Amino acid sequence: MSGEEIKYIQDAFNTNWIAPLGPNVDGFEKDIIDYIGANGALVVSSGTAAIHLALSLLNVTKGDKVFCSSLTFVASANPIIYQGAEPIFIDSEPDTWNMSPKALERALHDSYLEGTLPKAVIVVNLYGQVAKMDEIQSLCSRYNIPIIEDAAESLGSTYKGRVSGTFGHFSIFSFNGNKIITTSGGGALVSNNTELIQRARFLATQARDQARHYQHSVAGYNYRMSNILAGVGRAQLQVLEERIEARRRIFQRYFEELKDLPGLTFMPELANTRSNRWLTALTIKEEESNLSVNNLLDALEEENIEARPVWKPLHLQPLFKGVRYYPNEENNHVAERLFETGICLPSGSNLSFDDQSRVISCIKKLFYKVACREGIL
Repeated sequence: MSGEEIKYIQDAFNTNWIAPLGPNVDGFEKDIIDYIGANGALVVSSGTAAIHLALSLLNVTKGDKVFCSSLTFVASANPIIYQGAEPIFIDSEPDTWNMSPKALERALHDSYLEGTLPKAVIVVNLYGQVAKMDEIQSLCSRYNIPIIEDAAESLGSTYKGRVSGTFGHFSIFSFNGNKIITTSGGGALVSNNTELIQRARFLATQARDQARHYQHSVAGYNYRMSNILAGVGRAQLQVLEERIEARRRIFQRYFEELKDLPGLTFMPELANTRSNRWLTALTIKEEESNLSVNNLLDALEEENIEARPVWKPLHLQPLFKGVRYYPNEENNHVAERLFETGICLPSGSNLSFDDQSRVISCIKKLFYKVACREGIL
């Protein structure tokens, strides 16, 4: 927390605006619009809710297809199931770890020939790195397919001078407890189409018709953010740039300290982009290091240090068994390889110098131990 959140929370209590409406909600939405440069924003209960609303507004229904990045958290794709639609997963590419334009092009071509183009393409900006949006926008424009930009992890990142969250027909953010800024739980739906944002606001408030009595003509959702949590968000957004600077410093120190260890490669940053480095992620080549991801996770866990593997691709999840999937290239499954070799290190904005030193020391000790065992040292 920045320390300023309590001011907005206290305002909510003093004015008795406790319900999911109020000055903080209105203010937070305006703050997001000002920061992103979009025409409209709606703050909601989660990033998942924002994706669900976007799919609803695009009239995605049972039997429709929706393309989605495979290397992501399940929340990116669950709303496709909510709508009864069919997800089709698209592999990553090595330059950003995000959706492969090559795989997307093949998937769109196949769908065109089959006469069943997707209703939407959900592009995820993984770990703060924006995808290759020029190529992806060009492909989707060719087939007139709307993009939902899942910027849950990339608030504050930029691509060729534009901030993340400005590339989709809809864009979504997450303010979950683990994100670069948080409202404890929450999200936002952003679009330049203010009429659709107004429609989303209607749907997110149980789709109550304009009447004195409670009348409902369509199914709605209970997705509004509370005025208290929106107050937390207002203060958090004010320190976003500080949070990004902190995460990038943490990444840079990891990089400088560990870059020369055999087999370690850090998640790249595409030219003309700025990643917020939400998480510091890297891969480890066992054939070069004689170490696996699990060896590294075990060593860190022994020191009471939490680290995690890279997301398990959705096309490998039991939930989506049998779902269609397009690899980057034939026999080149980038997302699968990243899952097998990737790890995310502790990266919180308040990670202390000493605690980061513990992480670095633990990793170096493990590599030294293996080098001694293998007779390299």
